[in-house]
Amino acid sequence: MVDEERWKARFRAARVSLPRWARDAPERSTYQSNATGTWEIYAWDRETGERRQVTDRANGTWMGSVDPSGAWVWWFDDTDGDEFGVWKRTPFGGGEAEVAVPGLDASYPSGLAIGSSGTVLVGRSGEQGSTVHRYRAGELVQLYAHAEDAHVGGLSRDESLVAIGHSEHGDSRHMAIRVVRTEDGSTVAELWDGPGKGVYAAGFAPVAGDPRLLVNHERRGREEILLWDPVGGEQREITFDLPGEIDADWFPDASALLVTHSYEARDELYRYDLESGELTRIETPRGSIGGATARPDGTVEFAWSSAAEPPVIRSTSGAVVLTPEGPPAPPSVPVADAWVDGPGGRIHALVSRPEVGEGPFPTVFDVHGGPTAQDDDSFVASVAAWVDHGFAVVRVNYRGSTGYGSAWRDAIEGRVGLTELEDVKAVRDWAVASGLADPERLVLTGGSWGGFLTLLGIGTQPDDWSVAVAAVPVADYVAAFEDEMEALQAFDRSLFGGSPEEVPDKYRESSPITYVEQVRAPVLVLAGENDPRCPIRQIDNYLGRLAELGRPHEVYRYDAGHGSLVVEERIKQMETEIGYTLKNL
Repeated sequence: MVDEERWKARFRAARVSLPRWARDAPERSTYQSNATGTWEIYAWDRETGERRQVTDRANGTWMGSVDPSGAWVWWFDDTDGDEFGVWKRTPFGGGEAEVAVPGLDASYPSGLAIGSSGTVLVGRSGEQGSTVHRYRAGELVQLYAHAEDAHVGGLSRDESLVAIGHSEHGDSRHMAIRVVRTEDGSTVAELWDGPGKGVYAAGFAPVAGDPRLLVNHERRGREEILLWDPVGGEQREITFDLPGEIDADWFPDASALLVTHSYEARDELYRYDLESGELTRIETPRGSIGGATARPDGTVEFAWSSAAEPPVIRSTSGAVVLTPEGPPAPPSVPVADAWVDGPGGRIHALVSRPEVGEGPFPTVFDVHGGPTAQDDDSFVASVAAWVDHGFAVVRVNYRGSTGYGSAWRDAIEGRVGLTELEDVKAVRDWAVASGLADPERLVLTGGSWGGFLTLLGIGTQPDDWSVAVAAVPVADYVAAFEDEMEALQAFDRSLFGGSPEEVPDKYRESSPITYVEQVRAPVLVLAGENDPRCPIRQIDNYLGRLAELGRPHEVYRYDAGHGSLVVEERIKQMETEIGYTLKNL
C-alpha cells in the first residue's frame, strides 16, 4: 500500500535556497523558499534573525537577489511564468516595489550586475537579439547590441569594466568574452579560444583596483578555470590533479578561490590559495552541492543533498545556516551507480530501487532536460515518488550531458536527439538483461529536453517502451523554432548547424512529429500555456496528429510557463503522471 501522504510530503516540505548576501552589508541576505506553497523571494537580516517574504505572485518568483548595499531586494517580474518581464526592486526592510530600471520594455533576462555606487548592467534578449544597458543616476545607455545571443558576465568592483559573454561568431554553445568600458561600451579586450571551445565569465575579483576576471574554459576537453587580466593581458591557468570538472568563485578578499569539483555525479569543495597554490579540501558529506559561497569571516556556506537525504544549508562552522519552517521532507532510498558500454563510450546511469521486493521491477527511465545538464546524487521528490509506488528509476547521463568532458557534451551536435537515445537504449537493454527492469513495464519520461527525448524515443524506438510521459516537450521542432525566443533559436542553430531553412533534413530527422505514425505506447503530455521555451502551438500540432491517427493519449494543461513554482500544482502533475502510468501498465 502506497503512503500517499509520505510522497506528497516531500513536495510540501518547506525548503530554502542557498542565501545570497549583500557584498557591503553581509548581514543582509535573500533566499528563495516554498514555505507558503509557492516559491518566492525572502529577505533575511542575520543580525536580528528577522525573515520577511518580499514577493507574492500567483505563479511564484524565482529570480532575485540583494544589491551590494543591502538596501534593495531585486526580483524579476514576468507574466504568468512566460519569463518575459522587467526587473523590480523592493526595500529590504519592506515597502512598495518599483520598476528598478525605467525605460526598458519586457524581455527575456540575460544577466544582471549591480555596483556599490548604484551602477546597474541589464542584459536583455528578444526578437532583435541581445542588448546590454547601463543604468546610472537615472540615465539609461545601451552599451552593447548584437543579433546573436549575449549576456552580462560581470561588473568590476570599481565599476569601470563590464564582461559580456557573446556568440558573435555564431555559436552560442561555445561563447567568447568581451570586456568593455562601463562609461562608453568601448572594447578593452577579447577572449575567445576558437571553434568548439567556450569561455565564460565567472566574476571579477571582489576588491577595488583588481581587474582580474575568473573564467571557465575547456582548453583541455573539460571545464577548468583561469584568471585573466583584460587590462594587462595576462592569463593564469589554474590546474588541479583532480579527475572531474572544475568550477570556482572568489573568496571575498580575493586571496583564494572556492573550488567545486564535480565527478561522477557528486561534488566536492576546496579552498585554493592564490599566493601559495595550496589546495585544501573542505569536508562535505558524499552527495551533491547545489551552490556554495564564501563569507567574509572565512567560513563557507553550501547547499547539500543526496538522493536519500533532503536538502540542507550547511556551514563549515558546523552550523545549519538556515532552517525552513515545518517538518522536514521524508528521506528516500540511496542511489546506485551503473556503467554501461554504449556506442559512444561508457555511459553513467543512476539507479534507484524500491525498498521492498526484487526485480524485475516496473521501471521508469527519467530523462533529464538541458541537454547541457546532468542527473546527480541529489534529492529529487519526483524520483522518490516513483520509487514509493514500486518503480525502479533509472536516470541516464547520455551524450550531451555535462560533467563528462567537452567531447561527451558536444557529441549530439548535428544528430540531435538520436544520439542521446542510443545511450538511453543501451542502458535500457542493460537494465532488462541484468534483471532490474521488466521489459513489459518500461516507462519513458522527462521534462523539457527530456520531454523531447521521450516523444522522439517512442517514435524511433516504439518496441522498447510501454508508456510515455512527456512534460513541456519539443514535439514539432520546426514549429518550436518558429515560436521560441531568439536565445533558444541561437542555441538550436549551434546544435543543428543552422536554422530549419538552412538544414531542413536535420530538423526533420530529429523532430518527434516525423515519427508520430510509429507511436504505439500510450502517451501523456503536460504543457504550460505560457511556455516560451517549448511553446504550446508545436505541442498542439503533435497532439493533433496523435488524435488523427487514433493513438491513445491524454494532455494535462496548466496556466504557467516552463514548469510550475506552485507546490500543489506540482503534486497534481505528479499524481496525473503516476495515475496515467499505472492505468496503462
